[in-house]
Amino acid sequence: MEAVGAIVALLFVLFLVLGIYATVKAVKAAKRGVDRTITEARRTVEDTTLRARSFAQAGSAGELAQLRLSLRTSMRATQDVLQAGAADDASLKETLQLFDRLSVHGHELDDELRRLERDPDKAALAERLPALRERTEQIKKSADSLRWSARDRARRFADDDLDSLSTQIDMEAGALRHWTTEPASDQTPPPAAWPDPESAPAPAPEGSEAARRTAQEPTRPAITPPGARVTYPWEKKAKPESTT
Repeated sequence: MEAVGAIVALLFVLFLVLGIYATVKAVKAAKRGVDRTITEARRTVEDTTLRARSFAQAGSAGELAQLRLSLRTSMRATQDVLQAGAADDASLKETLQLFDRLSVHGHELDDELRRLERDPDKAALAERLPALRERTEQIKKSADSLRWSARDRARRFADDDLDSLSTQIDMEAGALRHWTTEPASDQTPPPAAWPDPESAPAPAPEGSEAARRTAQEPTRPAITPPGARVTYPWEKKAKPESTT
């Protein structure tokens, strides 16, 4: 009984631990989902606000909003392409590491542009705009280069796979149509050759043994009449029945 009780207690503890583990995993997954939803919602709100400022505000404030919006759009598009491609192409993992390093500079620039939006010194801001514009274009150019290179690589692999598939399909189609390229074999046997009169055996010379046997054999008609009985030389003649 003590052994049974120990086993039951062990099973209870095991189920309890598994339940706690599953609960923690579910809570973490839910938290990640909530965080992701909040991040996407915040990003959408910020992008909408920047787009509105770029059109509504003039001067340095509107240009800062335009720089932030173009920077965020380029970096986000490149990140999506690289993360999606790295799952199937191991070579893109190194490219993704380069993008992570580029993202550090992108986040620093975005934070700086956000702070400058609240700066009241418009004259100083106007002096710094050329350098900020050049820095933004440099980061965007690097991000766009990584994104388009990854897309070209994926399209090249797709084209190679399509060419290989087309070649295999053409070969298979040719094999399926193989019966149309060969003439049908004639299964009818050729007719028997007519005997050559010149090749017929010559008659036996007169006076020979074969000629004597031929002369002794009775002459038979080519076709026996219906109902007629064929008689042979070795058969005995039937005796007449007695009338007495």
